[in-house]
Amino acid sequence: MLLLFLTLLAGCAPVSSPVAGPSVTVAGESETPPAATPTPSPSPTPEDRWSSVLQRTPYPYTAPLPPSSSSPLDGTYVKIDLSQAEHVHCLRCPDYLQEAGLWKLNLDRGVFRIYYEVTGWRSLGSFTTAGDEIQVFNDPNCPDLTGAYKWRMADGKLVFSVIEDECSIQLRAANLTKQPWLSCRPPNREAMITDHWAKPPGCD
Repeated sequence: MLLLFLTLLAGCAPVSSPVAGPSVTVAGESETPPAATPTPSPSPTPEDRWSSVLQRTPYPYTAPLPPSSSSPLDGTYVKIDLSQAEHVHCLRCPDYLQEAGLWKLNLDRGVFRIYYEVTGWRSLGSFTTAGDEIQVFNDPNCPDLTGAYKWRMADGKLVFSVIEDECSIQLRAANLTKQPWLSCRPPNREAMITDHWAKPPGCD
Protein backbone atom coordinates (compact mmCIF):
# COMPACT_ATOMS: atom_id res chain seq x y z
CA MET A 1 0.00 0.00 0.00
CA LEU A 2 2.87 2.34 0.87
CA LEU A 3 4.59 1.52 -2.43
CA LEU A 4 1.45 2.47 -4.38
CA PHE A 5 1.24 5.80 -2.53
CA LEU A 6 4.85 6.69 -3.31
CA THR A 7 4.36 5.84 -6.97
CA LEU A 8 1.31 8.14 -7.25
CA LEU A 9 3.20 10.90 -5.45
CA ALA A 10 6.12 10.70 -7.86
CA GLY A 11 3.77 10.99 -10.84
CA CYS A 12 2.32 14.23 -9.50
CA ALA A 13 5.72 15.92 -9.03
CA PRO A 14 6.28 18.79 -11.49
CA VAL A 15 8.68 18.00 -14.31
CA SER A 16 11.45 20.59 -14.56
CA SER A 17 12.20 21.81 -18.06
CA PRO A 18 15.68 22.91 -19.07
CA VAL A 19 16.22 26.64 -19.17
CA ALA A 20 16.85 27.80 -22.66
CA GLY A 21 20.16 29.64 -22.89
CA PRO A 22 20.69 32.73 -24.99
CA SER A 23 21.06 32.11 -28.72
CA VAL A 24 24.58 32.54 -30.02
CA THR A 25 23.52 32.79 -33.65
CA VAL A 26 23.56 36.31 -35.02
CA ALA A 27 20.95 37.18 -37.58
CA GLY A 28 22.37 37.01 -41.08
CA GLU A 29 25.37 34.91 -40.05
CA SER A 30 25.88 31.18 -40.00
CA GLU A 31 27.45 29.38 -37.07
CA THR A 32 30.19 28.04 -39.42
CA PRO A 33 32.22 30.83 -41.01
CA PRO A 34 32.22 30.70 -44.82
CA ALA A 35 35.29 29.36 -46.58
CA ALA A 36 37.76 32.06 -47.53
CA THR A 37 37.70 33.03 -51.21
CA PRO A 38 41.16 32.56 -52.75
CA THR A 39 42.76 35.81 -53.81
CA PRO A 40 43.56 35.77 -57.52
CA SER A 41 47.21 36.14 -58.42
CA PRO A 42 48.01 39.55 -59.90
CA SER A 43 48.68 39.65 -63.62
CA PRO A 44 52.37 39.91 -64.50
CA THR A 45 53.51 43.44 -65.28
CA PRO A 46 55.69 44.33 -68.29
CA GLU A 47 58.61 44.56 -65.85
CA ASP A 48 57.86 41.03 -64.63
CA ARG A 49 57.79 39.71 -68.21
CA TRP A 50 61.06 41.45 -69.11
CA SER A 51 62.72 40.07 -65.97
CA SER A 52 61.53 36.59 -66.98
CA VAL A 53 63.01 37.05 -70.47
CA LEU A 54 66.39 38.01 -68.97
CA GLN A 55 66.48 34.76 -66.99
CA ARG A 56 66.04 32.51 -70.03
CA THR A 57 68.90 30.92 -71.95
CA PRO A 58 69.00 29.62 -75.54
CA TYR A 59 68.84 26.01 -76.65
CA PRO A 60 71.57 24.78 -79.04
CA TYR A 61 69.26 23.81 -81.90
CA THR A 62 71.82 23.51 -84.70
CA ALA A 63 74.95 25.14 -83.27
CA PRO A 64 76.70 24.92 -79.90
CA LEU A 65 76.19 27.79 -77.51
CA PRO A 66 79.07 30.25 -77.84
CA PRO A 67 81.44 30.81 -74.92
CA SER A 68 80.05 33.07 -72.21
CA SER A 69 82.41 35.95 -72.88
CA SER A 70 81.75 39.67 -73.11
CA SER A 71 81.46 41.54 -76.40
CA PRO A 72 81.55 45.24 -77.33
CA LEU A 73 77.78 45.10 -77.87
CA ASP A 74 76.81 43.79 -74.44
CA GLY A 75 74.02 45.84 -72.88
CA THR A 76 70.32 46.62 -73.10
CA TYR A 77 68.84 48.70 -75.92
CA VAL A 78 65.38 50.10 -76.58
CA LYS A 79 63.41 51.60 -79.44
CA ILE A 80 59.94 53.06 -79.61
CA ASP A 81 58.19 52.52 -82.90
CA LEU A 82 55.89 55.49 -83.50
CA SER A 83 53.89 53.86 -86.28
CA GLN A 84 50.29 55.04 -86.27
CA ALA A 85 48.83 51.68 -87.28
CA GLU A 86 46.76 50.14 -84.49
CA HIS A 87 47.81 46.71 -83.23
CA VAL A 88 45.60 43.99 -84.73
CA HIS A 89 44.88 41.08 -82.41
CA CYS A 90 45.78 37.72 -83.89
CA LEU A 91 46.02 34.24 -82.44
CA ARG A 92 49.40 33.65 -84.09
CA CYS A 93 51.00 36.86 -85.25
CA PRO A 94 54.12 36.58 -87.42
CA ASP A 95 57.29 36.54 -85.35
CA TYR A 96 59.31 39.78 -85.33
CA LEU A 97 56.42 41.69 -86.90
CA GLN A 98 57.35 45.36 -86.45
CA GLU A 99 54.55 47.19 -84.65
CA ALA A 100 54.13 50.41 -82.72
CA GLY A 101 55.30 50.55 -79.12
CA LEU A 102 58.30 49.74 -76.98
CA TRP A 103 60.82 47.09 -78.02
CA LYS A 104 63.75 45.93 -75.89
CA LEU A 105 66.92 44.15 -76.99
CA ASN A 106 69.48 42.65 -74.63
CA LEU A 107 72.89 41.37 -75.73
CA ASP A 108 74.80 39.61 -72.98
CA ARG A 109 77.79 37.26 -73.26
CA GLY A 110 76.68 35.49 -76.41
CA VAL A 111 72.91 35.59 -75.70
CA PHE A 112 70.47 37.91 -77.44
CA ARG A 113 66.97 38.52 -76.06
CA ILE A 114 64.23 40.62 -77.63
CA TYR A 115 60.87 41.67 -76.16
CA TYR A 116 57.81 43.59 -77.38
CA GLU A 117 56.01 45.19 -74.46
CA VAL A 118 52.57 45.67 -76.06
CA THR A 119 51.84 41.97 -76.58
CA GLY A 120 54.51 40.33 -74.43
CA TRP A 121 56.04 38.63 -77.48
CA ARG A 122 59.68 37.64 -76.96
CA SER A 123 62.46 35.55 -78.40
CA LEU A 124 66.09 34.74 -77.75
CA GLY A 125 69.08 33.00 -79.25
CA SER A 126 72.85 33.05 -79.53
CA PHE A 127 75.15 35.61 -81.11
CA THR A 128 78.82 36.03 -81.92
CA THR A 129 80.75 39.06 -83.09
CA ALA A 130 83.82 39.46 -85.28
CA GLY A 131 84.90 43.01 -85.89
CA ASP A 132 81.90 44.98 -87.12
CA GLU A 133 79.84 41.86 -87.92
CA ILE A 134 77.38 39.96 -85.74
CA GLN A 135 75.77 36.59 -86.37
CA VAL A 136 72.56 35.46 -84.62
CA PHE A 137 71.44 31.84 -84.43
CA ASN A 138 69.66 29.25 -82.23
CA ASP A 139 66.48 31.32 -82.48
CA PRO A 140 63.43 29.06 -81.83
CA ASN A 141 61.48 30.96 -84.52
CA CYS A 142 64.01 29.89 -87.17
CA PRO A 143 66.31 27.32 -85.51
CA ASP A 144 67.98 26.28 -88.78
CA LEU A 145 68.91 29.79 -89.91
CA THR A 146 71.77 32.14 -89.09
CA GLY A 147 71.42 35.87 -89.60
CA ALA A 148 74.43 38.04 -90.45
CA TYR A 149 74.57 41.80 -89.90
CA LYS A 150 76.93 44.74 -89.86
CA TRP A 151 76.74 46.87 -86.74
CA ARG A 152 77.96 50.28 -85.68
CA MET A 153 77.68 52.27 -82.48
CA ALA A 154 77.58 56.06 -82.40
CA ASP A 155 76.24 58.56 -79.86
CA GLY A 156 74.63 55.84 -77.78
CA LYS A 157 72.81 54.33 -80.77
CA LEU A 158 73.26 50.80 -82.11
CA VAL A 159 72.54 50.48 -85.81
CA PHE A 160 72.25 47.19 -87.72
CA SER A 161 72.45 46.68 -91.46
CA VAL A 162 71.55 43.27 -92.81
CA ILE A 163 73.97 41.11 -94.76
CA GLU A 164 71.70 38.09 -94.93
CA ASP A 165 68.80 36.90 -92.78
CA GLU A 166 65.78 34.90 -93.96
CA CYS A 167 64.35 34.35 -90.47
CA SER A 168 60.56 34.70 -90.28
CA ILE A 169 60.24 35.66 -93.97
CA GLN A 170 62.89 38.37 -93.39
CA LEU A 171 60.85 39.99 -90.60
CA ARG A 172 63.70 39.65 -88.11
CA ALA A 173 65.96 41.67 -90.41
CA ALA A 174 63.25 44.28 -90.99
CA ASN A 175 62.72 44.62 -87.25
CA LEU A 176 66.37 44.88 -86.23
CA THR A 177 67.28 47.37 -88.97
CA LYS A 178 64.19 49.60 -89.11
CA GLN A 179 65.56 52.21 -86.70
CA PRO A 180 68.48 52.69 -84.30
CA TRP A 181 68.45 51.01 -80.91
CA LEU A 182 69.12 53.42 -78.03
CA SER A 183 71.62 52.23 -75.45
CA CYS A 184 70.54 52.01 -71.81
CA ARG A 185 74.18 52.23 -70.75
CA PRO A 186 75.14 55.51 -69.04
CA PRO A 187 77.52 57.58 -71.21
CA ASN A 188 80.17 57.91 -68.50
CA ARG A 189 81.09 56.89 -64.96
CA GLU A 190 79.63 60.02 -63.36
CA ALA A 191 76.27 59.41 -65.05
CA MET A 192 76.37 55.80 -63.91
CA ILE A 193 76.97 56.80 -60.27
CA THR A 194 74.50 59.68 -60.10
CA ASP A 195 71.97 58.27 -62.58
CA HIS A 196 71.63 61.81 -63.92
CA TRP A 197 71.55 61.47 -67.68
CA ALA A 198 69.08 61.53 -70.55
CA LYS A 199 67.94 57.93 -70.13
CA PRO A 200 65.93 56.71 -73.15
CA PRO A 201 62.26 55.88 -72.42
CA GLY A 202 61.87 52.20 -71.63
CA CYS A 203 65.26 51.68 -70.03
CA ASP A 204 65.01 49.98 -66.64
